[in-house]
Amino acid sequence: MLVAVVMLFVIGAMAALSIDVVTLYTARSEAQLAADGAALAGARVLANSGMTSDPNAASDGLMTNAQGLAQKVAIQVAQSNTVGGAVGDIVVGFNGSTTSPCVTLMPVANPCITVQVQRTDLPTFFARIWGRTTLTVRASATAEAYNPSNVPGISVGGKLPVAPICVKPWLLPNIDPISGGAIFDTTSGAITATTLLGGPPPGPTRLKLACGPTGDCTTLPKPQVWQYYPGDPVSFPAPTTALPTCNPVLTTAYQESVAGCIQTPISCNSQLNIDMSDDDTRNSETADAVNCLTHASAGEGDAVDLTAAAAPSPPFQFLVGADNPIAVVNTSLADKDVMVSDSLVTVPVFNSGDGTVAPSNPVQIVGFVQLFLSPQGTATPPNSHMKTTVINMAGCGTVASGQPILGNGASPVAVRLISPQLISPP
Repeated sequence: MLVAVVMLFVIGAMAALSIDVVTLYTARSEAQLAADGAALAGARVLANSGMTSDPNAASDGLMTNAQGLAQKVAIQVAQSNTVGGAVGDIVVGFNGSTTSPCVTLMPVANPCITVQVQRTDLPTFFARIWGRTTLTVRASATAEAYNPSNVPGISVGGKLPVAPICVKPWLLPNIDPISGGAIFDTTSGAITATTLLGGPPPGPTRLKLACGPTGDCTTLPKPQVWQYYPGDPVSFPAPTTALPTCNPVLTTAYQESVAGCIQTPISCNSQLNIDMSDDDTRNSETADAVNCLTHASAGEGDAVDLTAAAAPSPPFQFLVGADNPIAVVNTSLADKDVMVSDSLVTVPVFNSGDGTVAPSNPVQIVGFVQLFLSPQGTATPPNSHMKTTVINMAGCGTVASGQPILGNGASPVAVRLISPQLISPP
């Protein structure tokens, strides 16, 4: 009888260990996945909002508005991932809040978001024999949106550069199309084109090829405002996979680099080459590739949301075009707000000096601008003069050093999960 009684408790303990503990660990993993996804989604909102490119974001209300959008998206993502079959309790915090371990020194240049997901009512099974009917599981994740532009040049740990992927093969001179000055300070990487965010206006400042209408780059002209030089295929190797289906069909490696995603990271301070060939069809090639990328061939591409303003202004949101593949599958999504779009591209900016001398190979990358191509959803004309809206700017300057931050995605504002134990000023 004694053995039978003991065996009862042993079997009960083993059942609780094999079932309740597995249930607990499964729920803990689900909570962590929910927190990770929510934190990354919220950080992506902060990155694409433009707040990290505005040094006055804290005082002009942009940071508060961007955090509000990020919180909504983070909660939506967390709620879409159940924990033990039910939605957990969700708490979202930002730099310096009681729920976030992030430092408060750089809430604009290096904003972070912490998401905590927990369930306090996870039911037990065999553990009930000891009176334990519920368990608590909790997980948290912190993600950051890192923009080196507004980070002090000398700080704890140094200033790290960024190295985005999917960079388009358009080398843009460091000239502000609004003021005519520099976009970035080439030493510190600070943004000097403080009014460029949300611009430039359409018209003479449309992005276009610097080599003129014939596409002959054998003799390079002097840098001009908002005119790019084509990147050399070695510096911008064409992608070989995940290429979009385009009409007309893309036939050149250059077009594939524009419409597809170049997987090779392009780092600040790297040396890249201009393609100095004579390509008479460069403009039409660019137009076809851009229209394919932005789903705007029929004038129904994604657009910048102007609901709340007459002109683009941060925090930016985007509207799904009718020809976007997700709207084609589900027409109810057309004209709905989204935080990311295929029309968002990253373009490298090189040190063009005072602009009085034509560039020569190689050129040094001093930063990146993130552009929304065809912000009205219309097609780019055959001359490839592209309407653009500046969504983000990220400069590194020569003071940046160390292992570049790759981030998560193609944005020049790197988004990544970070460990709370490792958070410190970059």
